[in-house]
Amino acid sequence: MDIEGLDYNTQREKLILPEYGREIQDMVTYCVNLPTKEERQKCAETIVSIMDRMNPQNRENADHIQKLWDHLALMADFKLDIDYPYDISDALKIAAKPEPMSYPMERIPVRHYGKMMFELFDQLKTMEDGEEKEELVRLVANQMKRCLMQWGHGSSDDEKVASDLARFTDGVIQLDLSTFKFEKINQRDFAPVKNNKKKR
Repeated sequence: MDIEGLDYNTQREKLILPEYGREIQDMVTYCVNLPTKEERQKCAETIVSIMDRMNPQNRENADHIQKLWDHLALMADFKLDIDYPYDISDALKIAAKPEPMSYPMERIPVRHYGKMMFELFDQLKTMEDGEEKEELVRLVANQMKRCLMQWGHGSSDDEKVASDLARFTDGVIQLDLSTFKFEKINQRDFAPVKNNKKKR
């Protein structure tokens, strides 16, 4: 909807460096279109001095002024024909977008235990017998039961934990359910949160 006299940011060109605001961008655009190099030079120096006053906290940085000229070059889309007091080639690095990071997509047999749990299964396969291994088995078994409780709609079976633990450790860990004691888990901790707000 176009209404005469109203100017919305959504209708304007996207700002190259939003932190400087549209006024500075408009100044840069004006500067680029000045007819003589001398006029452009004076205008560019004025714009950089204004940018400097906008960021006094950065003046302690050794390359502060050079960065301002880099930013000016960026906002002008490198079309500003002046004698830059610094080499602005580094401005291209600022403009370059980083390569998108690849998302790890490792497949695991069952998702409800999670990737970290399968790393622990692998660790248990090669650990020497002893107190450290027994403690890790205890921690892993109890976490497996919590995972089943959380993702299995409240259903958690000790035999299922023992069976999965043996399966995913290639039979190395055989949980003796006649002696092994699971930690007590409060099922209410896994219950969905109810909205107690009364409907009006």
